[in-house]
Amino acid sequence: MDLVSYPPFSRVAITGGTHGNELSGVYIVRQMQRQNVAQVGSVSVSPVLVNLPAIDACRRYIDKDLNRCFTDALLSTPLTDSSPYELRRAHELNSQLGPKGSDQAMDLVCDLHNTTSNMGLCFLFDNFDWIPLHIVKYIQNNMPSAPIRVIHIDVSKSEAYCVDSVAKHGFAIEVGPQPHGVLRADIYNMMKEAVDHTVDWLNKFNAGTIFEGGDVEVFVREKSVDYPRNQETSELTAAIHPQLQDNDFKLLQRGDPIFKSFTGETVHYEGEELYPFFINECAYYEKKIAFHLAKKKMLTVPPISLKKD
Repeated sequence: MDLVSYPPFSRVAITGGTHGNELSGVYIVRQMQRQNVAQVGSVSVSPVLVNLPAIDACRRYIDKDLNRCFTDALLSTPLTDSSPYELRRAHELNSQLGPKGSDQAMDLVCDLHNTTSNMGLCFLFDNFDWIPLHIVKYIQNNMPSAPIRVIHIDVSKSEAYCVDSVAKHGFAIEVGPQPHGVLRADIYNMMKEAVDHTVDWLNKFNAGTIFEGGDVEVFVREKSVDYPRNQETSELTAAIHPQLQDNDFKLLQRGDPIFKSFTGETVHYEGEELYPFFINECAYYEKKIAFHLAKKKMLTVPPISLKKD
C-alpha cells in the first residue's frame, strides 16, 4: 500500500471521568493534573476531567449519558435553562476540544473508560481512521502480554456520539473488568501504560518516524442483544448464562447457552456465529443491552509518515 502522510500532532487531550464512576481514567487524569503535565516532548497535552458533578457523585452521569451527546444534531441543538447538564457540558467541551469537524479541533482526543465486562484492554473508534490502528499496533508491540483488542463502531463522523469524536482523530481506551466506583491497580496500570505508549507514539511520529503498514485484527459491531424480559413489566426473566459470563470475544456459535432463566431454563443462541463483547456490562442494563455482537475482520493499514511542509 502507498505511504500516507499526516501533519504533526501538536495538541492532544487525555480525558477521563466522562462517566463519573469509571475511576481509572479519573485518577490518571487527576495525577496528570497534579503533576502539571502540559508538554511531553513535541506534544502539548491537556488532561481534562469531563463530568465533574458525576465524578463527585460517583455516578455514570447526572441527567443524561454524556458519551452520547456529541452528534452533530445534539451539538447544534440550542440550549435552554431546562437543557440536561450533560448536553450543556457537551457544548462546552465541543468549544474547548473542537469544534467538531473544524481545523481548530484538537489533533487527538484519547478518552478513558472502564467496563465491568471481562474485556481486557480495548480501543474503540468510530469513523474509519488509520491513526488509532497504528497506535494500537505500536501498543501491541510494547505490551505483548496484555489482551489488546480493537472495536470499530461503524458510524459516520456526524453521527459519532462520543467525546473523542470532536477531535481530528480520536479513540477511547476501555479496560476491564473493574466494578464501577472501584479502582483496581492492575486495571489502572494497564490503562496508564497504554496512555504513555500513545504519547510516545505521537512523539516518534512527530520526529519523522515512518511506521510500516500491516494487519490489525478488528471487531466490527453488528448488533446488540437484550436480556429476556417480562413483556408487561420489562423486568428481567433471566441472567447471563455462566458459560457466557466473562467470555468476551470468544466465538458464539448456534446452540451455545447465553441466558439462564430464573425458573431454571437455559436460553440458547440461535443466530450467526459472531463474537460477544460488553457481556453483562453494568451500565448497559438501562440501555437494554445484555451484550454486543461483532464480526472479526483483518484490516491492512498503510505505512504512514509525517507530512512534509
